[in-house]
Amino acid sequence: MLVLTRKNRESVVVGRPGDLEVTLVITVLEVNGGRVRLGFESDDRIPIHRREVWERICLAAGGARNARGGDGVATPASAREPVLEAVSR
Repeated sequence: MLVLTRKNRESVVVGRPGDLEVTLVITVLEVNGGRVRLGFESDDRIPIHRREVWERICLAAGGARNARGGDGVATPASAREPVLEAVSR
C-alpha cells in the first residue's frame, strides 16, 4: 500500500507515465476533525464507489468471490459517485 500525505486542495494522480490521459485524480476537499472529504475525477467509464458499496454490488452480481478476487480487484459495472467521504484513522 502506498501511503501519501496531502493537504487541503492537494491531489493525487493515478495513471501510467507517458499516457496522455490521467486515469483518476483524487483531491482532498476538506479536513474537519477526524473526517476527510475527497473528490474523485475520472472518465465516466470508470466506476468509483466506497468500498462497502462496491462489495455489496459485487456480492449481488455474482457472489463473494467476485467481491475480492485473487488480486483483490474487481470492477462492477454501475454508476459512479462523484464525491465520497472517508473517515481518517
